Amino acid sequence: MTSNYIFIYDGECPFCNHFAELLEIKSKVNNIKILDGRKNLTLITYLLEKGYDIDKGAILMKDEDIFHGAEAINTICKQIKNPSSSLLFLLSRVFKSTKRSKVLFPLLVRARRFALIAKGVSTSLV
Repeated sequence: MTSNYIFIYDGECPFCNHFAELLEIKSKVNNIKILDGRKNLTLITYLLEKGYDIDKGAILMKDEDIFHGAEAINTICKQIKNPSSSLLFLLSRVFKSTKRSKVLFPLLVRARRFALIAKGVSTSLV
């Protein structure tokens, strides 16, 4: 049985946006749907009520399971096989490690916040 993935990210964040684009076009992960959280506020509100805050990291839904932040990136990177992008290849190798994901992810969240502030965009989706 194949798993269905839904990757939810912040479309205003240049880093998140680029990763989502690479994931969609270059990752060769089957059965994945990529959603911009800013365009899906009903879903974001629902996830927030369940304790998953997109402002603290991307969200990955896999069938009935929900992964958030470092765990979401780690889980999806483990699914990437032979990507057709050298950047995605590097990111997938780095974030396939649970330990590296947990250490590096808080830095990505800070970089997102700084990038959004620099763009004059709200760091909060809801």
